[in-house]
Amino acid sequence: MDQVRDAGVSLFRIVIGLLFACHGAVKLFGFLGGPRGGTPAVFEWPGWWAGLIELTAGTLVLLGLATRAAAFLAAGEMAYAYFMVHQPKGLFPIINGGELAALFCWSFLILVFIGSGPWSLDTVVAHLRHRFKVKVPQGP
Repeated sequence: MDQVRDAGVSLFRIVIGLLFACHGAVKLFGFLGGPRGGTPAVFEWPGWWAGLIELTAGTLVLLGLATRAAAFLAAGEMAYAYFMVHQPKGLFPIINGGELAALFCWSFLILVFIGSGPWSLDTVVAHLRHRFKVKVPQGP
């Protein structure tokens, strides 16, 4: 049963990361029709930065590399999007159009706590560190 759970965690991470990276690619490069009103100018707030975070964090989560940190950043971005863009339009996500932001936020928050699963570059890096006995510096 642990193998099924581990596979499920890895597949969940892969799908969430892919979907999020696609959102970033749409915002930055106009793939799949692009955002209404065109792509944002470089460094334009918040659209360009949101696209950059989505593409970068989504790709890292998809690959399972620095998953917890990338997921934390992505969850924060989606919380910001929910409360700054959607919540002023109404209290509940079904009313304010924030379902996707809420789902991404909670999905990434779950990954912060459960990690990347066995099918990830995080796992490969951990195995290589163990195999070559690489010490990771600890804090003070």
